[in-house]
Amino acid sequence: MAQKTKQPPHPGEVLYKDFLEPYGLSQKQFAEHLGWTYPRLNEIINMRRGVTADSALSFAQALGTEPEFWLNLQVQWDLWNAKFTHSTIKRIIRLK
Repeated sequence: MAQKTKQPPHPGEVLYKDFLEPYGLSQKQFAEHLGWTYPRLNEIINMRRGVTADSALSFAQALGTEPEFWLNLQVQWDLWNAKFTHSTIKRIIRLK
């Protein structure tokens, strides 16, 4: 697997830059539309909270996307960041 040298975008960044901002939606408006509190949405947008399966479903329904889109963004973000804190494990099994 090729190592990415550039950090992938956080799903909150994508949500804000590619959806809310271009359509002139405020975080408050979108949070109210979802039935969420403003802090919950704001924490995702500011990369202090991740996207869960539940939030991915909400974004997908509200924005006409697929929930997998949001979950894949989160997985890419999580894996990229984990590479910097994960301790290397010696391989125990060699595949033929």
